[in-house]
Amino acid sequence: MASNNVAPIPLDTYNLGFIGAGKMAESIARGVVKSGVLPASRIRTAHHRPQRSSAFESFGVTVFEHNHQVIHDCDVVVLSVKPQIVKDVALELKPLLSEKQLLVSVVAGVKLKDLQEWAGHTRFIRVMPNTPAAIGQAASVISLGATATEEDGELVSRLFGAIGKVWRANEKLFDAITGLSGSGPAYIYLAIEALADGGVAAGLPRELALGLASQTVLGAASMAINGGKHPAQLKDDVASPGGTTIAGIHELEKAGFRGILMNAVVAAAKRGKELSPN
Repeated sequence: MASNNVAPIPLDTYNLGFIGAGKMAESIARGVVKSGVLPASRIRTAHHRPQRSSAFESFGVTVFEHNHQVIHDCDVVVLSVKPQIVKDVALELKPLLSEKQLLVSVVAGVKLKDLQEWAGHTRFIRVMPNTPAAIGQAASVISLGATATEEDGELVSRLFGAIGKVWRANEKLFDAITGLSGSGPAYIYLAIEALADGGVAAGLPRELALGLASQTVLGAASMAINGGKHPAQLKDDVASPGGTTIAGIHELEKAGFRGILMNAVVAAAKRGKELSPN
């Protein structure tokens, strides 16, 4: 339950910091700047490698040498480091944190209770984005920690809304979310590759087959999101009696296509649970 005594983040003046300057942090920062949610002048990170520093500096983000400088200068701090080192990072930051700061974790598989314990800080929000964040098409899910407020949740939703769509869910669902939207892009890449291979097998040039497969998946996803119909109805609209589509669907059903995809999501969710500490 969020505390009513938590000081609100000053929306017009707050600084946003990233601990970890990898691709996900860069995608979030670029989206936030591009969408106008925050100017680059109010975003900070720290990194020693010139390549990563340059990536952030190229669109106006301040890059410090040390993480403690980010903590001292920011009201909202995003932890975007590898799961193997997040405990060490949180313990290192613990003495530097103040109650007025909001921490956000995009670290895969690490629970809020562990993050809160390591950092000695309960104003935390956990976010599960996915790799299409790089092109502003992420599916992100957020869950609020012990003393994070509704206003904190709205602030984080705005930040991650800059790189795609955002949902709110109980953290107990995060393993299943990992299995679906976290791992899901890889399933779709396999499907695109397979569709393209099918096109080549049927006589299409490789480049044309891949372009058609990719655009077909994009168009179908857009119809599912914006068409106002259930996917089953959209499928029925394409499959005319005795036609080409129903012949293809028949083959997919014989091979257990839907069951295979369902099994993939469940297997990934199960593996995510196994990998999570405790």
